[in-house]
Amino acid sequence: MNELLTAAQMRAIEQAAIESGEVTGLELMERAGRGVVEAVFEEWPDLAKAPHKAVVLCGPGNNGGDGFVVARLLKEWGWEVEVFLYGDPAKLPPDAKVNYERWRALGAVKQLTDSAMDGYGEDNPDCMLAIDAIFGTGLSRPFLDLGRVQMEMNRWQAASKMGGMPRVVAIDLPSGICSDSGRYLGLDGETPFDTSVMANLTVSFHSDKLAHRLADCPVGCGKLVVKSIGLEGGGCPAVPGDVVGLVERASFQDLGKPAQTHKYSHGHALILSGGAGRTGAARLAARGALRIGAGLVTLGVPGAAQMEVASQITALMLRRVEDAAGLAQVLEDARINALCLGPGMGLTRAQDLAAMALSAGRAVVLDADALSAFEDEPAALFALLHDKCVLTPHAGEFARLFPDIDAKLNAATTKGPAYSKVDATRAAAARAGCAVLFKGPDTVIAAPDGRCSVNSAHYERAAPWLATAGAGDVLAGFITGLLARGFAPMQAAETAAWLHVECARGFGPGLIAEDLPEALPKVLHGLGAA
Repeated sequence: MNELLTAAQMRAIEQAAIESGEVTGLELMERAGRGVVEAVFEEWPDLAKAPHKAVVLCGPGNNGGDGFVVARLLKEWGWEVEVFLYGDPAKLPPDAKVNYERWRALGAVKQLTDSAMDGYGEDNPDCMLAIDAIFGTGLSRPFLDLGRVQMEMNRWQAASKMGGMPRVVAIDLPSGICSDSGRYLGLDGETPFDTSVMANLTVSFHSDKLAHRLADCPVGCGKLVVKSIGLEGGGCPAVPGDVVGLVERASFQDLGKPAQTHKYSHGHALILSGGAGRTGAARLAARGALRIGAGLVTLGVPGAAQMEVASQITALMLRRVEDAAGLAQVLEDARINALCLGPGMGLTRAQDLAAMALSAGRAVVLDADALSAFEDEPAALFALLHDKCVLTPHAGEFARLFPDIDAKLNAATTKGPAYSKVDATRAAAARAGCAVLFKGPDTVIAAPDGRCSVNSAHYERAAPWLATAGAGDVLAGFITGLLARGFAPMQAAETAAWLHVECARGFGPGLIAEDLPEALPKVLHGLGAA
């Protein structure tokens, strides 16, 4: 699983390499600048065929130093390059100062003020490229000083998407974003894309940063490219509990089924349903659990809904579960090893059955109504949970269960590193004492011991079609099915979330929740699951 680094972790890796003598800070800056130019020419090959005009906006730190390298390399390529600096050149860090002087031997540096870019695109119609090297991963304060410059760059980015110029390229991050939370610093939590720097292409180095997969940042980045600067093999010096992984295909175990087994070898999942007219969500979850490989899946249904459910299912089984006593009777079958509570259950039914379901000691997924039912007394739910549970809240459900954590997550970001969705999910998992999957395009999964991963549906894995009714119910079913198959809670959540996105990507536009389980066999076949 690839590591998503914080700004501090990236600095530690670079510093360790410098202190070992294997590289200098100046050489790392040169490699970064070359990586940016390579990425630009790879993304837009037409720009490499002939010299063009570029503007490079440099900041007061090492990100600005990278910008001076880019300016020099483009100049050596034959480009006409105009360079602006935000800040005092005398206060540049040593390596950035060297590259400032190297550029000064080739061209001028203008002061970047709030009005410096007004009308720049119209006055320079032949300018093909704008490099944002103002602030990168080291930003710890709001960047609101150059509001007009930010709006102008945002206008360029939007225009270039429609074929206009210049194209905006950010080094490390679009200026203004917190590298750990992915949020624009100094704003109130609402996506501020009309006044914040946005890029067509973002070029980072060595590894993705947390921000690249969280909150506002993926939209602000445009396309993300990560370039090597020769630090591979150094590893992240942080303690293991602080490492956040990016969920990928290699992150989870084989999904195939061994030969010479029978259906009970792959687990028996029980999905509890709501009453008449409210069974669809549970049926979606049950279908997902069956498709992902649970050997048997049973729907636990109140008597009033039995005929409704019976007329809709074939491979799924059905048992009457009227109340907690009825559930206890069904759970006498020790072969039932995973339960799902919540989808379409209704708040009262979910609350009534939760204690019995959780006291049985089986793996349990709690979703939807099973979470919202405890809005007034979340501590009562936490007292029932155990380490075989997985909670799967979306943002609203998370706020109901963890109001203080949610308030901290959505507070105005006045300084960096800002509180992130990773921080919030870890805190929630520690409080609940079980795995928590906090849904969204930046789904975060955390365990009580601090292990954490991000399932990112951004960039090439964007799946906007998942924003459809019932998609979360299918995800709950996927997790339940994997728990029934014997997956550990954290791994079941990671694997299910990754497959959920792949199903949506494979199906494409027009997706509805019913399509997700039916798209899964093709995804599994593509993975070589046998």
